[in-house]
Amino acid sequence: MPGKNIKLINGKPLIVWSIEQALSVHRIRRLIVSTDDYEIAEVAKAAGAEVPFIRPKELAQDESPEWHAWRHALNWLQNDEGYLPEAMVSIPATAPLRLPKDIDACINVFEEGNADAVLTVTDAHRNPWFNMVTKGLNGEVSLVNKPINGIISRRQDTPQIFDMTTVAYVVRPLFVLKEASIFAGRVKSVYVPPDRAIDIDNLLDFQIAEFLMRQGVSKN
Repeated sequence: MPGKNIKLINGKPLIVWSIEQALSVHRIRRLIVSTDDYEIAEVAKAAGAEVPFIRPKELAQDESPEWHAWRHALNWLQNDEGYLPEAMVSIPATAPLRLPKDIDACINVFEEGNADAVLTVTDAHRNPWFNMVTKGLNGEVSLVNKPINGIISRRQDTPQIFDMTTVAYVVRPLFVLKEASIFAGRVKSVYVPPDRAIDIDNLLDFQIAEFLMRQGVSKN
């Protein structure tokens, strides 16, 4: 979806929903948008965010890990402004149905200590112990995870699993700068209901999110 982050959804550019949600969380002391797009930068600044740097193009491709964008922002703060925040909260633009309380919940868990990162999860759409398969070289399929004790015939009998979401992340800056991925450290989670956890990746996701927003945005 070209221009997805500034495409209007329920009357506002997509990225503005995330900016306004972040501004509603009083423990977020500074709001910076990292982008390689000058049009997105102008929309973000008009909505109340800072855009003190432009992200390099090589860190803004579809296949670019978000981790590298986090590192770039933290290195910029350290090198250009001489400090690192005690925590970095990442609020991706692609999850506009989150509520500020979802971000607050992540910060609460992080402040409890004993975590390098806190991420959000929701109910899994598929279960690797029950209905997810992989295809072998001979064309036969088998379960991604084979049950250890016998055959599992009901989803209710499988270990509880979750889907990761893009609602919010809270991380220790030094952990991001030192390690190569989020699961290299101690990770905790916050549960978010499916209707607030939609991640907009394509046009169908966008249409579903807009429908839900129109149905429930006033209540939210």
